[in-house]
Amino acid sequence: MLDSSGHVTNLRMNLFTKIQKKSAIVGVVGLGYVGLPLALRFAEVGFQVVGIDIDEKKVNQLNRGESYIGTISSHSLAKAVPQKFSATTDFSAAKNLDAIIVCVPTPLNKYREPDLSFVHATIDSLLPFLKKGQLLSLESTTYPGTTDEEVLPKIQSAGFHVGEDFYLAFSPEREDPGNPQFSTFTTPRICSGITASCLEAALALYGQAIETVVPVSSTRVAEMTKLLENIHRSVNIGLVNEMKMVCDKMGIDIHEVIRAAATKPFGFASYFPGPGVGGHCIPIDPFYLTWKAREFGVHTHFIELAGEINSQMPAWVVGKISEALNQQAKSIHGSQILILGIAYKKNVDDLRESPSVEVMDLLQDRGAQLAYSDPHIPVFPKMRKHHFELVHTPLTQMRLAEFDCVVLLTDHDQFDYDLILKSSKLIVDTRGKFIQPKPHIVRA
Repeated sequence: MLDSSGHVTNLRMNLFTKIQKKSAIVGVVGLGYVGLPLALRFAEVGFQVVGIDIDEKKVNQLNRGESYIGTISSHSLAKAVPQKFSATTDFSAAKNLDAIIVCVPTPLNKYREPDLSFVHATIDSLLPFLKKGQLLSLESTTYPGTTDEEVLPKIQSAGFHVGEDFYLAFSPEREDPGNPQFSTFTTPRICSGITASCLEAALALYGQAIETVVPVSSTRVAEMTKLLENIHRSVNIGLVNEMKMVCDKMGIDIHEVIRAAATKPFGFASYFPGPGVGGHCIPIDPFYLTWKAREFGVHTHFIELAGEINSQMPAWVVGKISEALNQQAKSIHGSQILILGIAYKKNVDDLRESPSVEVMDLLQDRGAQLAYSDPHIPVFPKMRKHHFELVHTPLTQMRLAEFDCVVLLTDHDQFDYDLILKSSKLIVDTRGKFIQPKPHIVRA
């Protein structure tokens, strides 16, 4: 008869053997821009993968082999379905899983405080179906302490001894949709665990699907690492956006300045201004640390200032549009304005926190007649905060000429910039795409 230590050893060896032989069944909870690529990666290397999502429409699409994410083709999805991948809304599927990866949103509430309701709801839904010997890894970006303060007690409350008969890890997602240089496989992955054995289990799992796995000493280090990555971007984007406004007052082209500075082979990294920041990381994640830092009596001046500058950009862009129209003896009210690009970044179909939509709201409030062109988003989707009954406007010489102003907000590669340049009466360029100065081009 095995004693408790022997039983624990057997549980661990069973999990590790299954992972090594790729007979482990991997579950991914949350099938969005982070979870779905990861699920398909595990399926690609030979694991049986079960995706769990509360959105029945998404689940049905996936099981038909249809993708709802522009950067994932239906062809690549169909290759995994049903051989290696299936999706469900039923959390009881967790009882058949060996590893569970949680990729659910961690937004901010209206007070810019962390909203962990999706994480709590997911763990609570999984708890009745967890079993000994499983690995659970949280990937959702969050403040340092979330895994051990919020998730660990829930697992323990179900009677598990984490590090002995259950393994709990944190491995922050690092997805960059639309970036052809880095995939789920080639992007190095940070891994941590509540205990050494938890870390060992996480390294074994992710090592099967990710080219480079980087262990760190604790879940708090991993949580802080993810925040630092996004705060670094937020602060530098805030800096260059502020520089843009200074250069504008001085009549200096900020994009020429950046190109010149980039010739220095050391000590400078290029960041580019824009109409604001968007996506699921940069506008949100820094405030997770700001909120947590207050617990320790620390005021995060840099982080908050960068967030303030970046959040002002949509209004600044609208001010530049107003100035440009005024030069044409027109006002925003009643003007026909075409928005080029409504996704938060180029070459994706993701509208989350998109500054383009903020600009559209401000223009609509001032009486503009709006249209948009975005080859990645054929119909403006239903959103909680924004309401536009619009569809994608194809770009033609005749159509462009109808607008009083064309505003470049997201510089998709699919746009015909020569056509835009030649056919538009007035262009407000927030991305520095039109390098040569022209009378009808205004930088914003």
